[in-house]
Amino acid sequence: MSDKRKLAFSKANYMIMIAGVIVLALGFILMTMDSEPYGFGFLGLTLGPIVVMLGFIIQFVAIFYKPKTKSDSE
Repeated sequence: MSDKRKLAFSKANYMIMIAGVIVLALGFILMTMDSEPYGFGFLGLTLGPIVVMLGFIIQFVAIFYKPKTKSDSE
């Protein structure tokens, strides 16, 4: 069985993706916790969207991250 299938990403990529999803969820939860009507307070307009944007940046990094292998260091 030397015809082993490889996954598109490594384990490190998937771990970074999971972290990004958690940050995204945290951002959306922060936006819903705003006490102002229609989310027009600090959490809904400032902090929540910044955290969501950070989550999307983490997802972008997870897609393009290439872990170092032993053959790269030689």
